[in-house]
Amino acid sequence: MVAQFVGMPRKGFFTDTSVCIGCKACEVACKEWNAVPEDGLRLTGMSFDNTGKLNADSWRHVAFVERPGDQETGEGLRWLMASDVCKHCTHAACLDVCPTGALVRTEFGTVVVQEDVCNGCGYCVPACPFGVIAQREEDGRVWKCTLCYDRIGDGQTPACAKACPTESIQFGDLDELRERAAHRVARLQADGVPQARLYGEDPADGVGGTGAFFLLLDEPEAYGFPPDPVVTTRDLPSMWRHAAVAAAALVAGVAAAFVGRRP
Repeated sequence: MVAQFVGMPRKGFFTDTSVCIGCKACEVACKEWNAVPEDGLRLTGMSFDNTGKLNADSWRHVAFVERPGDQETGEGLRWLMASDVCKHCTHAACLDVCPTGALVRTEFGTVVVQEDVCNGCGYCVPACPFGVIAQREEDGRVWKCTLCYDRIGDGQTPACAKACPTESIQFGDLDELRERAAHRVARLQADGVPQARLYGEDPADGVGGTGAFFLLLDEPEAYGFPPDPVVTTRDLPSMWRHAAVAAAALVAGVAAAFVGRRP
């Protein structure tokens, strides 16, 4: 399973959580530009996080992660803030399982849902290793970040990145963003932040690298990310081969039994 991107450079997001201030401007801009329905703004009891997670009506989710202090170093309570979004995976399981072609790869290397083609089957929901895709209760169709396909097609910056006051969310050519991110991590580590790391930028990981990757200041699990994401359809070819072999053996057994019973 190899994803190939030809033509124009692949576009994506680099989210530097070290400068995220949790203002939620990205959430608001995303909803406003994409006409994403208001989703209740329920108080979750989880600090200042009133979104909870990504879903069909929250294409951006600003997480507020409260981390305990370290008694040995004297470090007090600290906050980790990060704006989460669809990862636009290189190997996207949602594309593999969609029976209608509602999920497509664009010329920018991003993954979008064609809402007029989606039949609400929901196969893509459990296929996503990041739990991004969700269905709307009204009609069962799935919705998620499009990386503002309409804006970038017109040469504009996605709404969330445009609204971010600290440039925590950066948009551009993916190769350039990866280079920029590597320099940023090296600088942070040199400045005494050894825990700084990148997540999702490695093309050798279980999803072939993501189109939206992050600079983290703690383990991925602290942000609700799987530590080793794997495309959930990676075993489908071998499963189909085993099923075909089993089916062939069954047919052969039935045929042999039928022939053996003939006078």
